[in-house]
Amino acid sequence: MRRSKVDRDLTCREFVELVTDYLDGALPDAERMRFESHMAACDGCDRYVEQIRTTVALTLETRALEERPEISALLTAFRDYRRRL
Repeated sequence: MRRSKVDRDLTCREFVELVTDYLDGALPDAERMRFESHMAACDGCDRYVEQIRTTVALTLETRALEERPEISALLTAFRDYRRRL
């Protein structure tokens, strides 16, 4: 008897494909439970989720910085300089 996808453990590859949906809270309950079970048992995947969380947080901080007038002016000056090269 074959077990359905929901009944079996996730592979690391499947896990990586679900990280974004997990962080967005978009996984159905059964899939989220499989995801969290794998994460609890796999140090590499646990670290991967933390790296992605950090990346998302830094990206949001960077966007917020770019909206500040002094940073925006600096970025514009740098981009204009690079275009002239």
